[in-house]
Amino acid sequence: MNTKLSPLLLAVLASAALAQASAPKGVPIQPLEAYDVSKLPDDHYGRLARYGKELTDRTFAHIGPQAKNPAMRYAGNNLACSSCHQASATKAFAMPWVGVHSSFPQYRAREDEVSTVEERINGCMERSMAGKPLPLDSTEMKAFMTYIHFLSKDVPTGAKVEGQGLPPFKAPNRRADTVAGGQVYAAKCAVCHGTEGQGLRTGAPGEGYTFPPLWGADSFNNGAGMGRLLFASAFIKTNMPLGAQHGQPQLSDDEAYDVAAFMLSHPRPQKANLERDFPARWNKPVDAAFPPYVDGAPADQHKFGPFAPLQENMKQLKDSLLKASGR
Repeated sequence: MNTKLSPLLLAVLASAALAQASAPKGVPIQPLEAYDVSKLPDDHYGRLARYGKELTDRTFAHIGPQAKNPAMRYAGNNLACSSCHQASATKAFAMPWVGVHSSFPQYRAREDEVSTVEERINGCMERSMAGKPLPLDSTEMKAFMTYIHFLSKDVPTGAKVEGQGLPPFKAPNRRADTVAGGQVYAAKCAVCHGTEGQGLRTGAPGEGYTFPPLWGADSFNNGAGMGRLLFASAFIKTNMPLGAQHGQPQLSDDEAYDVAAFMLSHPRPQKANLERDFPARWNKPVDAAFPPYVDGAPADQHKFGPFAPLQENMKQLKDSLLKASGR
């Protein structure tokens, strides 16, 4: 048997190896000290960036429902942006803002539109913060934008950031078990978030939380990403309980899935007009548990699973939905 490789094949293999070696790698998120806004000059940019970080960590104090100036009460709860975007939005796989400025404008399936960073911020204001949009020309919007720009300063436009967003989560192929989730919650979550999900306040009402409430009037509404079971499971598996991080989980997939379902089985603020979300219905995540549903499955399955049959069904429906839309 002739085992010699032809010159052409050798050239192809060499070219492929070179391409793989030179392929751009993801930009790593730096240690927290690399994002120290206190080291910025005392100029307009530096002051806005510092205020942006302050807004991220103490959202409730400046634009929360009990802010001193009633005209500044844009958020509908006393959470902070960093309640979810941990470590002042710099923790890998906790939805960091590192690189966000470099990735927008971008197509957003929820709106079926190309959106700006400002629109993305206001999406969080209306959902995770259960409030209303910030004016685009407000100092607060400019501060958020400046802080996001600062966190993205070393990320080239269009570059991939290692640890951006959340890691994939493969859900167990079953309906989530809220009873088992309640047991996980009591054993591993209640010590921080309270036996009734009420969180641990930092001080008096209006002064925010050391650990945020997970349901009830002062939590995120049902239009937030965290209101979807697969999304919440991915966040919990990677970041909860306190001290967990990517690659060092403290919960199994089953535990994260069930405890997320337990959390979402409780009442929370309701967002109006959710039927307007995902107008291109083929983009709607199967765990977006609000109507309209186009696949014939019951609402309970969209909330608690199993999701694999729904995902497969949506793949089959996509072509007919596209055709019906005239695309």
